[in-house]
Amino acid sequence: MLLAAGAVLTGVPGTVLSARAQEAATLEEISVTSVSPIQARSAAPSPTPLPALAAEVLPVVTNTFSPVTVIPQDRIARDQPRTLGDALADRPGISASTYAPGAASRPIVRGLDNARVRIQENGIVNGGVSDLGEDHAVPVNPLNASRIEVIRGPATLRYGSGAIGGVVSAENNQVPTFIPARGIAGQVTTGFTTVDNGRLGAASVDAGANGIAVHADGFATATDSYAIPGGIQRNSATETQGGSVGISAIGDRGFLGISYSHFNALYQIPGGEAEEARTRLNPNQDRVLARGEYRPLEGPFEVLRFWAGGSVYRHEEIGFGHSHGHDDHDHDHDHDHDHGQGHGGPAGEGVQAIFKNREVEARFEAQHVPVFTALGTLTGAVGVQTSRRVLNSQLESFLPPTESRVLAAYLFEELAVGGGLRLQAAGRIEGDRLNSIATQFPGSYLPTDGDPLSYALTRRFAPKSLSFGALQDLPYGFVASLNGSYVERAPTGPELFSQGPHHASATFEIGDPTLRLERARTAEISLRRAEGPLRLDATGYVTRYTGFIFRRDTGNRCDDDFGSCGSGDELRQIVYSQANASFYGAEIGAQLDLLPVGDGWAGLEAQYDFVRAQFDDGSYVPRIPPHRLGGGAFVRANGWFARINLLHAFDHIEIAPFETTTPGWNDLRAELAYTQALDPTVYGATEVTLGLQGRNLLDDDIRNSASFKKDEILLPGRNVRLFLTARF
Repeated sequence: MLLAAGAVLTGVPGTVLSARAQEAATLEEISVTSVSPIQARSAAPSPTPLPALAAEVLPVVTNTFSPVTVIPQDRIARDQPRTLGDALADRPGISASTYAPGAASRPIVRGLDNARVRIQENGIVNGGVSDLGEDHAVPVNPLNASRIEVIRGPATLRYGSGAIGGVVSAENNQVPTFIPARGIAGQVTTGFTTVDNGRLGAASVDAGANGIAVHADGFATATDSYAIPGGIQRNSATETQGGSVGISAIGDRGFLGISYSHFNALYQIPGGEAEEARTRLNPNQDRVLARGEYRPLEGPFEVLRFWAGGSVYRHEEIGFGHSHGHDDHDHDHDHDHDHGQGHGGPAGEGVQAIFKNREVEARFEAQHVPVFTALGTLTGAVGVQTSRRVLNSQLESFLPPTESRVLAAYLFEELAVGGGLRLQAAGRIEGDRLNSIATQFPGSYLPTDGDPLSYALTRRFAPKSLSFGALQDLPYGFVASLNGSYVERAPTGPELFSQGPHHASATFEIGDPTLRLERARTAEISLRRAEGPLRLDATGYVTRYTGFIFRRDTGNRCDDDFGSCGSGDELRQIVYSQANASFYGAEIGAQLDLLPVGDGWAGLEAQYDFVRAQFDDGSYVPRIPPHRLGGGAFVRANGWFARINLLHAFDHIEIAPFETTTPGWNDLRAELAYTQALDPTVYGATEVTLGLQGRNLLDDDIRNSASFKKDEILLPGRNVRLFLTARF
C-alpha cells in the first residue's frame, strides 16, 4: 500500500527490497514487498546494503502509483558521485544542470528543476540556495547515502507544491533507526579519477546496544580542473568535506533521535565571465534533524511519525571584478593545483556577493488503522507540514531579504478492491505567505522607459492539489498503473522579488511580483515488472500547465545595475514570466537476463527517455534535456560484475529564443568490479569491492542542452575511476 508503515523507500513508505534480494548469493531478481518498520528491523536489523551483484539488477518499485527511481548504496559506492546531479544524470527521465560539474549540479526531472524539484535529506528539505541559481551547490553529499530516490507523480503531494516536478531524496542513517545485528556496522570507500586527479574518501559507522543507537559519518573530496577533449576546463577545481553525528533511543514500539551535520566546500565556476574573474564559491551549512515514530497498542492510528529540522546556510562568491571588499577566510585558496592558476591575484579580488538562508521545517503524519469496508480494505494517512525560510543576498543585492512561510495539510487513502486492483486518492491544501521588497520594472525592462519602483509587499496563496490513481496486478508479474493529478504551486521568493545582477551565473534577474499560481494537470501511465529474467520500468506522461513560470531571456544585456541594461554586455537579462505550456514524455528502463554464467547471468540492458515542452504560441521551453537512447551488456557472476554501455544523446534543436542548438554526443561507459566476502573475525571486514569504471571513453565533446553553460564549457572528457569499498 502506498502509505504502509515502512519507510524503507521514503517517497513510498511501506516498500522494501525483499529479504531474498538483500541476502541471496546469486540475486537473480529484486522484488518489493510491503512491511512495517518493526517488521523490517526484525527481519533485517542491520541495513545491510545490497551486495554488489544485486545492485546491478534494475530496482523496480511495483507497489506504488508513482514512478520511483532508486540508486542503491552499492551503485553509489562504485559511481562515487560528488553531487546528486552526478548520481542521477544518466537515469531515464532525469538529467542535471552541470553548471559547475562535480560541485554545482542539481537534478532536473522531466525537464523541470529549481522551484519544481524538491531536494531533501532524510525527509527534510536540504536548506541551501541551489534553487536560487544553478551556480549554487546542493549542500548534500551523496557518498554516505544508503540510497537516493526520485519520486514523481501523486506521492509528491506529501512534500509540497515545490515538488510539482518530483522529489529527490537522499537517505542515510544520520538519525539512527536500528541497532546493528552485531552491535556495529559500517562502510569505508575511497577512489581516484584520472580526468581531474580526483581524490575522495568517505566512512560511516553505526553502533548500538541496550536500546541506544549512535551514528557517525564523514567525507572529503578534492579535484583539480578537469580535462576535456584537447585541453583543460579552466577554473573547475573543487573540494568538499563534512560529516554528521546522531543518536536515537529505540524501543519495541518506535524510536526517537536527533542528529547534527556540517557541510562545507570551495569550488570554482568554469566558463565565460566567471572563469575570467576566477570566481569560486564557499558554501557552508550546519543542520539539525530530529525524527521519531510511535506505534500505539490501540486507538484509531497504528503509526505516528514526525520529522523536524533546521539549517543555517551561507556562501560567498569570490573573484575579481567589482569587489566589495576582501574576506579573511580562504578566498585566496585556488586549489587548481596542476594547471597554472596559482594563488592570490591582482588587486580587486574579493567577495562579490553573499547568500544566506535560514530554514526550518516540520512534518507530522498519522497512519490510521485499516478500515474494512464493503468495497475493500481502506488504508491511509493524514499529515500536516509547516516551514519557514528567510533568504537574501548581499553586496550584489540580487534578492532582498525574503521570508516564506508554509502551513499545509494532506491526506492519502488507498482502497484494496481485490483481484489485484487498488485505488488511490490524495489531496493537499497549503497556505503560503511571502513578504519582501518588490520592484516593478518598466515593461520593456530598459532604463530608457522609466525607473524601477520598489515597495514592501506581502503575497498570500492557497494552493490546492488532488490526485487519483489505479494500480492493477497483471499476469507474469507485471503491474500497470494509471493516475491523474491537479497540482497548484505558489511562486517562490526569487520568482517574485529578484531584482539585480548575479555575476556567478552571468545573469541580471528580474522577478515579477504579480505572478499567479502555477497549475499543472497530469495524466500518467506506467507498466513495471520487478521479478524474473525481464525487469521493466516504463512510464509515459502528459502535463498541461496554466501559468507556467519560467526565466525568459529578453535579449537585453546588462552590467552591474539596471541603468546599464540595453547598453551593457556582461549579463543576460532574465525575466520571470508566465505562459501556458504543455509537456509530454516517456522514460523506459529494462534489463534481460539471457545466459546463465556461473552462479549468475549475462544479459542486456536498454533505456530511452525524452521530454517535449512547448508554449501555446509554438515556442519551446528553455533548457530542456535531449532525447537519449542507451543500451549495453552485462555479466554478473561469482563475485564479478562487468558492463559495457553506450548512452547517446540526440541533437537538441527544439530551442527557445536566444538559445543555440546542442549537438548530440556519445558516452561510452565500461566497468569491471570484483566483490569478495571476508571473515570479519580475521579481516575486520565482511566484504570488499575493488573495481575500475570508465566514463566518456570515446573522449567525446559533451555539452548539456539543459545547462546555462552549455556554450561555454564541455563536460569532462575520458575518465577512469579506481574505487575500493570495504564493509564491516
